[in-house]
Amino acid sequence: MAKDIYVVEPPEAGAPGGHYSHGVGYGDLLFVSGQLGIRQDGSHTADCEFEVQARQALQNVLAVLEAAGSGPQDVLKVTAYIVDVGNWPGLNKVYAEVMGQARPARAVVPVPALHYGYLIEIDAVAVRRKKETA
Repeated sequence: MAKDIYVVEPPEAGAPGGHYSHGVGYGDLLFVSGQLGIRQDGSHTADCEFEVQARQALQNVLAVLEAAGSGPQDVLKVTAYIVDVGNWPGLNKVYAEVMGQARPARAVVPVPALHYGYLIEIDAVAVRRKKETA
């Protein structure tokens, strides 16, 4: 990997479930991989209601951001993949609570299914605020 590329693997987000990194950065940009509602201990929230899954997925995104020295205010773009467009209002509710005053560009993409039976997956692009990573 090029010396300017760095990997972010915060323990708060649990271990990746495949051949990928939770976050990869280059320069001042941080790319957060799609996060499901998997808890730090590896247990799943797929059997929980949508808002519980959404909150955990967002918390996993924030854990990657924090490990790179960033926070919600540093997010440039979020993409949320949701099963059933009827979950959109629940996403908006949880998203506003978790993101606070941050209002990055966002896309919500309805999909037919997600891994493990999840109802939401979220990825993000952000600005990195410090050079050290976890």
